[in-house]
Amino acid sequence: MGATLELKHLRKAFGRKVVLDDVNLDVKPGQSLVIIGGSGTGKSVSLKCAIGLMTPTSGQVLVDGTDLHAADKETRDELQSSFGMLFQGGALFDSLRIWENVGFRLIYANNMKRKQAREAAIEALGRVGMGEDVADLYPNELSGGMQKRVSLARAIVAKPKILFFDEPTTGLDPIMADVIDKLIVEQVKDLGAAAISITHDMVSARKIADEVAMLYEGKIIWRGPVDKLDDPGNDYVDQFVHGKSEGPIKIAAKV
Repeated sequence: MGATLELKHLRKAFGRKVVLDDVNLDVKPGQSLVIIGGSGTGKSVSLKCAIGLMTPTSGQVLVDGTDLHAADKETRDELQSSFGMLFQGGALFDSLRIWENVGFRLIYANNMKRKQAREAAIEALGRVGMGEDVADLYPNELSGGMQKRVSLARAIVAKPKILFFDEPTTGLDPIMADVIDKLIVEQVKDLGAAAISITHDMVSARKIADEVAMLYEGKIIWRGPVDKLDDPGNDYVDQFVHGKSEGPIKIAAKV
């Protein structure tokens, strides 16, 4: 089975600063790939290039074999309509009710009638363990964990082929983080979607990943199945995964 999403020889530079340097990754249907790495290693930039929010300096982002960044607007819009995204902070609209947040894309991009969009939103909420009773509430009436579940419902409401997760458990307590991790695994499998996540949370990575890739200084330095994380055969990965202060990754100390 071919890859749904491919990053091929992806390079991104800001002036003289090279953030991504010949990054190659692929994700197949039903597969969950997690990109790990420290702050400032290029994880967020790789995700932004993959979803089309940022244009790479060179290289390709292929969605079912079509280059997202070389495509005309109509084709690009069609490709991006197959994406679902869970943002780090949730990114809910405070002024909209919960069902309107979940159904936002259906109403404003797919031109779905509000009644149908509400029904679809409630169905998506049910898939993340939330009832119709929250549909008419506003985000500030929900806890952080419930807001994250709403954000996940919004990501899956259109049944996307590709799911992106940006630090999905940031700011959550360990129990709620585990709930979100389990929901992510369930939805990836139920939808048969290709999933790509970025995180520095190793507990989360171990739970949601089929495979893990490590990004360091703009390059993919290792990729392997999640069960190889404890014995990766790579000193950089070993240091990062086990949180060791000593090793090849040098941390600049501020005095």
